[in-house]
Amino acid sequence: MAAMAHRPVLVAAAALGPGLGPSATAAAIGRGIERAGLGPPDLCPLSHGGVGTIEVLLPALGGETTAAEGAPYALLEGGGTALVQAGERSADAILGAARGGAAVIVVAAAHAPPGTEVVAAVRAGGGLGVARLVALAGRDGGGLAAELADGLGAVLEPGARWVLDELGFDARMLAARAVVLAVEQLGPPPLLGTLLGEVGTRCRQAGVPLHAVTAERDLDDFGARIVDLQHIVEAPSLAEAEAAGERIGAAL
Repeated sequence: MAAMAHRPVLVAAAALGPGLGPSATAAAIGRGIERAGLGPPDLCPLSHGGVGTIEVLLPALGGETTAAEGAPYALLEGGGTALVQAGERSADAILGAARGGAAVIVVAAAHAPPGTEVVAAVRAGGGLGVARLVALAGRDGGGLAAELADGLGAVLEPGARWVLDELGFDARMLAARAVVLAVEQLGPPPLLGTLLGEVGTRCRQAGVPLHAVTAERDLDDFGARIVDLQHIVEAPSLAEAEAAGERIGAAL
Protein backbone atom coordinates (compact mmCIF):
# COMPACT_ATOMS: atom_id res chain seq x y z
CA MET A 1 0.00 0.00 0.00
CA ALA A 2 2.84 2.38 0.78
CA ALA A 3 4.29 1.88 -2.68
CA MET A 4 0.88 2.54 -4.23
CA ALA A 5 0.55 5.81 -2.30
CA HIS A 6 3.66 7.17 -4.01
CA ARG A 7 2.27 6.55 -7.47
CA PRO A 8 0.75 9.52 -9.30
CA VAL A 9 -2.87 9.86 -10.34
CA LEU A 10 -3.20 9.76 -14.12
CA VAL A 11 -5.48 12.57 -15.31
CA ALA A 12 -6.76 11.56 -18.75
CA ALA A 13 -8.74 14.60 -19.81
CA ALA A 14 -10.58 15.40 -23.02
CA ALA A 15 -12.35 18.73 -23.53
CA LEU A 16 -15.25 19.43 -21.19
CA GLY A 17 -16.82 21.82 -23.69
CA PRO A 18 -16.20 24.99 -25.72
CA GLY A 19 -13.34 26.91 -24.15
CA LEU A 20 -12.59 24.00 -21.84
CA GLY A 21 -9.89 22.26 -23.84
CA PRO A 22 -8.04 19.07 -22.92
CA SER A 23 -4.92 20.78 -21.53
CA ALA A 24 -6.85 23.30 -19.43
CA THR A 25 -9.18 20.58 -18.14
CA ALA A 26 -6.30 18.29 -17.18
CA ALA A 27 -4.51 21.13 -15.40
CA ALA A 28 -7.62 22.11 -13.43
CA ILE A 29 -8.27 18.55 -12.23
CA GLY A 30 -4.59 18.20 -11.42
CA ARG A 31 -4.65 21.30 -9.22
CA GLY A 32 -7.57 19.85 -7.31
CA ILE A 33 -5.78 16.54 -6.79
CA GLU A 34 -2.75 18.34 -5.36
CA ARG A 35 -5.00 20.47 -3.19
CA ALA A 36 -6.31 17.22 -1.70
CA GLY A 37 -2.78 16.50 -0.48
CA LEU A 38 -1.63 14.07 -3.16
CA GLY A 39 1.56 14.37 -5.17
CA PRO A 40 1.79 15.91 -8.64
CA PRO A 41 -0.41 13.96 -11.08
CA ASP A 42 0.52 12.69 -14.51
CA LEU A 43 -1.42 14.98 -16.85
CA CYS A 44 -2.52 13.31 -20.07
CA PRO A 45 -4.74 15.55 -22.24
CA LEU A 46 -6.83 13.39 -24.58
CA SER A 47 -8.86 13.53 -27.76
CA HIS A 48 -11.33 11.08 -29.29
CA GLY A 49 -9.58 11.43 -32.64
CA GLY A 50 -11.39 14.60 -33.70
CA VAL A 51 -11.22 18.17 -32.42
CA GLY A 52 -8.23 18.65 -30.12
CA THR A 53 -6.11 15.86 -31.61
CA ILE A 54 -3.31 18.19 -32.69
CA GLU A 55 -3.38 19.93 -29.30
CA VAL A 56 -2.86 16.72 -27.34
CA LEU A 57 -0.41 14.94 -29.66
CA LEU A 58 1.96 17.73 -30.67
CA PRO A 59 3.47 18.32 -27.18
CA ALA A 60 3.65 14.57 -26.49
CA LEU A 61 5.19 13.47 -29.78
CA GLY A 62 7.11 16.57 -30.72
CA GLY A 63 6.82 18.31 -34.04
CA GLU A 64 5.67 21.56 -35.53
CA THR A 65 2.56 23.14 -36.96
CA THR A 66 2.51 24.55 -40.44
CA ALA A 67 -0.08 25.68 -42.96
CA ALA A 68 -1.13 24.56 -46.38
CA GLU A 69 -2.95 27.34 -48.19
CA GLY A 70 -4.19 28.64 -44.86
CA ALA A 71 -5.13 25.22 -43.45
CA PRO A 72 -3.13 24.22 -40.35
CA TYR A 73 -1.75 20.76 -39.81
CA ALA A 74 0.99 19.24 -37.67
CA LEU A 75 4.18 17.55 -38.87
CA LEU A 76 5.49 14.70 -36.73
CA GLU A 77 8.45 12.33 -36.98
CA GLY A 78 10.62 14.72 -38.91
CA GLY A 79 7.89 15.56 -41.37
CA GLY A 80 7.22 11.98 -42.41
CA THR A 81 3.80 12.00 -40.76
CA ALA A 82 1.24 14.78 -41.07
CA LEU A 83 -1.72 15.14 -38.74
CA VAL A 84 -4.73 16.96 -40.18
CA GLN A 85 -7.68 18.08 -38.09
CA ALA A 86 -10.81 17.85 -40.21
CA GLY A 87 -12.58 21.13 -40.86
CA GLU A 88 -13.48 23.52 -43.61
CA ARG A 89 -9.93 23.63 -45.04
CA SER A 90 -8.93 20.04 -44.30
CA ALA A 91 -8.74 19.11 -47.99
CA ASP A 92 -6.19 21.90 -48.53
CA ALA A 93 -4.22 20.62 -45.54
CA ILE A 94 -4.22 17.05 -46.86
CA LEU A 95 -2.98 18.20 -50.26
CA GLY A 96 -0.39 20.49 -48.69
CA ALA A 97 0.95 17.70 -46.51
CA ALA A 98 1.18 15.39 -49.54
CA ARG A 99 3.02 18.01 -51.56
CA GLY A 100 5.35 18.59 -48.61
CA GLY A 101 6.51 14.99 -48.70
CA ALA A 102 4.60 13.39 -45.83
CA ALA A 103 4.50 9.61 -46.32
CA VAL A 104 1.67 9.11 -43.83
CA ILE A 105 -1.29 11.46 -43.44
CA VAL A 106 -3.58 10.99 -40.47
CA VAL A 107 -6.94 12.76 -40.63
CA ALA A 108 -8.62 13.43 -37.29
CA ALA A 109 -12.04 12.92 -38.80
CA ALA A 110 -14.16 11.85 -35.83
CA HIS A 111 -16.71 14.50 -34.83
CA ALA A 112 -15.81 16.60 -37.88
CA PRO A 113 -18.01 19.65 -38.47
CA PRO A 114 -21.09 18.99 -40.63
CA GLY A 115 -20.56 19.65 -44.31
CA THR A 116 -16.84 18.91 -44.33
CA GLU A 117 -16.19 17.84 -47.93
CA VAL A 118 -12.72 16.34 -47.97
CA VAL A 119 -13.03 13.66 -50.64
CA ALA A 120 -14.36 15.83 -53.45
CA ALA A 121 -11.79 18.55 -52.85
CA VAL A 122 -8.89 16.11 -52.71
CA ARG A 123 -10.04 14.34 -55.86
CA ALA A 124 -10.26 17.67 -57.65
CA GLY A 125 -6.68 18.42 -56.64
CA GLY A 126 -5.27 15.22 -58.10
CA GLY A 127 -3.68 12.16 -56.55
CA LEU A 128 -2.21 12.20 -53.08
CA GLY A 129 0.95 10.23 -53.69
CA VAL A 130 1.31 9.17 -50.04
CA ALA A 131 2.17 5.74 -48.68
CA ARG A 132 -0.68 5.65 -46.17
CA LEU A 133 -3.77 7.72 -45.50
CA VAL A 134 -5.33 7.02 -42.10
CA ALA A 135 -8.74 8.30 -41.02
CA LEU A 136 -9.57 8.32 -37.32
CA ALA A 137 -13.16 7.21 -36.80
CA GLY A 138 -15.43 7.62 -33.79
CA ARG A 139 -18.71 5.98 -32.82
CA ASP A 140 -20.76 9.13 -33.44
CA GLY A 141 -18.58 10.80 -36.07
CA GLY A 142 -17.42 8.12 -38.48
CA GLY A 143 -19.21 9.42 -41.58
CA LEU A 144 -16.29 11.46 -42.86
CA ALA A 145 -13.82 8.71 -41.98
CA ALA A 146 -15.90 6.18 -43.92
CA GLU A 147 -16.08 8.58 -46.87
CA LEU A 148 -12.31 8.91 -46.88
CA ALA A 149 -11.93 5.16 -46.77
CA ASP A 150 -14.34 4.60 -49.65
CA GLY A 151 -13.14 7.44 -51.82
CA LEU A 152 -9.40 7.50 -51.20
CA GLY A 153 -8.52 4.10 -49.81
CA ALA A 154 -7.81 5.34 -46.29
CA VAL A 155 -7.19 2.90 -43.46
CA LEU A 156 -9.81 3.35 -40.74
CA GLU A 157 -8.49 3.51 -37.17
CA PRO A 158 -10.64 3.88 -34.02
CA GLY A 159 -9.86 7.46 -32.97
CA ALA A 160 -9.83 6.97 -29.20
CA ARG A 161 -7.68 3.84 -29.40
CA TRP A 162 -5.19 5.43 -31.78
CA VAL A 163 -4.70 8.53 -29.62
CA LEU A 164 -4.32 6.50 -26.41
CA ASP A 165 -1.70 4.28 -28.03
CA GLU A 166 0.24 7.25 -29.41
CA LEU A 167 0.31 8.84 -25.93
CA GLY A 168 1.63 5.67 -24.28
CA PHE A 169 -1.49 5.44 -22.16
CA ASP A 170 -1.10 1.80 -21.08
CA ALA A 171 2.33 2.27 -19.51
CA ARG A 172 1.23 5.46 -17.78
CA MET A 173 -1.92 3.76 -16.49
CA LEU A 174 0.04 0.84 -15.04
CA ALA A 175 2.32 3.30 -13.23
CA ALA A 176 -0.64 5.16 -11.68
CA ARG A 177 -2.54 4.60 -8.45
CA ALA A 178 -5.78 5.60 -10.20
CA VAL A 179 -7.06 7.18 -13.41
CA VAL A 180 -9.36 10.20 -13.60
CA LEU A 181 -11.07 10.43 -17.00
CA ALA A 182 -12.65 13.72 -18.04
CA VAL A 183 -15.09 13.84 -20.96
CA GLU A 184 -17.76 16.33 -22.01
CA GLN A 185 -20.53 13.74 -22.13
CA LEU A 186 -20.56 10.53 -20.14
CA GLY A 187 -22.84 8.60 -22.45
CA PRO A 188 -24.81 5.38 -22.06
CA PRO A 189 -23.83 1.98 -23.52
CA PRO A 190 -22.88 0.93 -26.14
CA LEU A 191 -19.50 2.41 -25.28
CA LEU A 192 -17.56 0.94 -28.21
CA GLY A 193 -15.43 3.59 -29.89
CA THR A 194 -15.67 6.12 -27.05
CA LEU A 195 -12.95 7.28 -24.69
CA LEU A 196 -14.97 5.96 -21.76
CA GLY A 197 -15.27 2.52 -23.34
CA GLU A 198 -11.60 2.35 -24.32
CA VAL A 199 -10.16 3.73 -21.08
CA GLY A 200 -12.66 1.80 -18.98
CA THR A 201 -11.77 -1.50 -20.61
CA ARG A 202 -8.05 -0.95 -20.17
CA CYS A 203 -8.37 0.09 -16.52
CA ARG A 204 -10.70 -2.79 -15.68
CA GLN A 205 -8.40 -5.36 -17.27
CA ALA A 206 -5.37 -3.92 -15.48
CA GLY A 207 -7.12 -3.54 -12.11
CA VAL A 208 -6.53 0.23 -11.97
CA PRO A 209 -9.34 2.23 -10.29
CA LEU A 210 -11.17 4.59 -12.65
CA HIS A 211 -12.98 7.82 -11.74
CA ALA A 212 -14.73 10.29 -14.04
CA VAL A 213 -15.37 14.01 -14.36
CA THR A 214 -17.97 15.12 -16.88
CA ALA A 215 -19.91 18.19 -17.91
CA GLU A 216 -23.00 16.12 -18.64
CA ARG A 217 -23.87 12.68 -17.28
CA ASP A 218 -26.09 10.39 -19.30
CA LEU A 219 -24.88 7.15 -17.75
CA ASP A 220 -26.90 5.12 -15.25
CA ASP A 221 -25.50 2.97 -12.45
CA PHE A 222 -25.55 -0.14 -14.65
CA GLY A 223 -23.47 1.59 -17.31
CA ALA A 224 -21.04 2.80 -14.67
CA ARG A 225 -20.61 -0.75 -13.39
CA ILE A 226 -19.75 -1.99 -16.89
CA VAL A 227 -16.53 0.02 -16.77
CA ASP A 228 -16.10 -0.14 -12.97
CA LEU A 229 -16.37 3.61 -12.41
CA GLN A 230 -15.68 4.41 -8.76
CA HIS A 231 -16.78 8.06 -8.66
CA ILE A 232 -18.57 10.29 -11.17
CA VAL A 233 -18.48 14.05 -10.57
CA GLU A 234 -20.30 16.52 -12.82
CA ALA A 235 -18.24 19.64 -13.55
CA PRO A 236 -19.28 21.91 -16.43
CA SER A 237 -16.60 24.55 -15.69
CA LEU A 238 -12.89 24.63 -14.93
CA ALA A 239 -13.53 25.79 -11.37
CA GLU A 240 -15.85 22.85 -10.84
CA ALA A 241 -13.34 20.53 -12.50
CA GLU A 242 -10.73 21.64 -9.99
CA ALA A 243 -13.18 21.01 -7.14
CA ALA A 244 -13.94 17.59 -8.66
CA GLY A 245 -10.24 16.76 -8.67
CA GLU A 246 -10.00 17.67 -5.01
CA ARG A 247 -13.06 15.58 -4.16
CA ILE A 248 -11.74 12.52 -5.99
CA GLY A 249 -8.24 13.04 -4.59
CA ALA A 250 -9.60 13.09 -1.04
CA ALA A 251 -11.24 9.71 -1.65
CA LEU A 252 -8.02 8.03 -2.85
